[in-house]
Amino acid sequence: MRTRLWLMFQPRLVTQPVVYDLGRKFEVVTNIRQASVNEEIGLLSVELEGERPAIDQAISWLEEIGVKVEPVEINTIEG
Repeated sequence: MRTRLWLMFQPRLVTQPVVYDLGRKFEVVTNIRQASVNEEIGLLSVELEGERPAIDQAISWLEEIGVKVEPVEINTIEG
């Protein structure tokens, strides 16, 4: 299964390898679709691919560490 999410990072997480850790901790493939990052905030559109339980665990972990997770409502980037 695939799901697209918006990830919003707090300043303390902007310099952390969150997407890398996500792929190492959980059996999901990450695909960054769009990103805007500076020292104050990180905003990423990512696609996660994997089994539903792994995706759910990955989302829970992101929320636990302080990443705000929202579903992508409209697929503005296709291809």
